[in-house]
Amino acid sequence: MANNRVYELMYIAQPTADADAIAQMNKEIEDLIEGAGSTIVSTEDMGRRQLAYTIKKNTEGYYYLFEIESAGKEIAEIERRMRVNDNIIRYLTVRVDEERKTADKIEAKRERRKARAAELSSGRSKDETREEE
Repeated sequence: MANNRVYELMYIAQPTADADAIAQMNKEIEDLIEGAGSTIVSTEDMGRRQLAYTIKKNTEGYYYLFEIESAGKEIAEIERRMRVNDNIIRYLTVRVDEERKTADKIEAKRERRKARAAELSSGRSKDETREEE
């Protein structure tokens, strides 16, 4: 797969779900992702947290985050399975590779500006540095 993209997939499970049910759900999602030819870059168990607003009469939820490298075709199947799972009250999939490229470009630009400002504050202008080279 030459054109893999990076996605973040987060879901919120029912707070009444026990640890075994959540572990089983995570295992099923991991198997689905890897079975489709995608790879899991990282996972993060964020634990039980307060929701910003009530969802299906719940004020808390169990958060879990996957970072997936995929061609994109598998995402629809993963979301379909999350939609029909009664233990999942919300899910969200976001493509993050483009945002990371943009952030890297901005960071490089900031570093260039810092270097240029440091050069100018040391008392040397651009013309003086060019003459020395």
